[in-house]
Amino acid sequence: MLKLELRHLGALLDALAGQGKVYAPFRQGGRTDFAWYDGTAGRDAAALDLEHHTARAPKDVLFPQVEDLLRFRQQGKKLGLEAAPLPTESVVAFGVRGCDTAGFAILDKVFLQDPADLYYRARRDSLTVLGLACGELEETCFCRTFGLDPAAPGGDVDLWLAGGALYWQARTDKGRRLTEALGAAVPFTDAADTTADTTADTAAGAAADAVPPAVAAQRDAVHASYDRLPLAELRFDDRLYHHEREAFRSPVWESLAATCLTCRTCTYVCPTCHCFDVRDEKTAPGTTERYRCWDSCMDRDFTQMPHGNPRKGKTERFRQRYLHKLVYFPEDHGGTYACTGCGRCLQACPVSLNIVKVEQALAADLGAVGAAPDGKGGAQ
Repeated sequence: MLKLELRHLGALLDALAGQGKVYAPFRQGGRTDFAWYDGTAGRDAAALDLEHHTARAPKDVLFPQVEDLLRFRQQGKKLGLEAAPLPTESVVAFGVRGCDTAGFAILDKVFLQDPADLYYRARRDSLTVLGLACGELEETCFCRTFGLDPAAPGGDVDLWLAGGALYWQARTDKGRRLTEALGAAVPFTDAADTTADTTADTAAGAAADAVPPAVAAQRDAVHASYDRLPLAELRFDDRLYHHEREAFRSPVWESLAATCLTCRTCTYVCPTCHCFDVRDEKTAPGTTERYRCWDSCMDRDFTQMPHGNPRKGKTERFRQRYLHKLVYFPEDHGGTYACTGCGRCLQACPVSLNIVKVEQALAADLGAVGAAPDGKGGAQ
């Protein structure tokens, strides 16, 4: 494990920029979000924020909000097609929390299943993820519900902010290649005075490693802090997706959807939502661009077909969103929920609707053990 004094973060960002485009969390106007590092005010080392959680997930580094696909050129009766080039530039995503690296893994299940999405795969191949362990947790966090450890981010390189320094540990071949490429450009030192670690790495399936006392103490503090969170004991009942028909017919959908504003904020901040639309737009005489862009199952025009929309009402669209995360996706992917417990939907919804409230209401209606009236859920 390597160590970097925080005063050298600027040198680290510059060195990373020498290896590719850098996507990192910056704070502006009281809000932290991912943006491309370019050294200008607001996107420099001074604005880098490794303390706060970002308002949005960094999924657009793999799944852009707008992405060109094709160009049609018409000359008389001739039509030419030109595919948008595959992205090839190396990208480093710096400071990605464990809930968001898990979100990348869920997107992989969608876009890399056969036949793989070529544009997504090109971005995935060129991306190196620098995962950041959590320090301060949000009251809305519930990542451990899905077996994640907030102190073990699971990137190509894992980072810990502890004792006034940044600790760096490469976990994959990508991470080791990046570490070697940085070389003397970053004044890393060897993190000496280590103690045996048998917690986070072992829990993640890796061999027990040796970590500095500052990192071990930070991990212990994060775990203790998580135990005090309101949703620390939350468990999703895995029997929900074995009772699809009953879940589909549950009366909870109408009562919950009644207050939904269909603002779609929940889908845009979520690390796992992946709906998109494909559109054609005439950009010049004889030229039409085809692109895809984020869409939301909460939109009344979503999956619009010539005969109309199969989900005509808000209740049907609301049900589709949550049944996909709680039932359909787990059915198709070995019980994996399309949620990582980041808690962003709990923070962002203006009427306090979120996946936790829906799961508990649905489980209670089905008589499942996993829903408890105290709001914490039950053990699986």
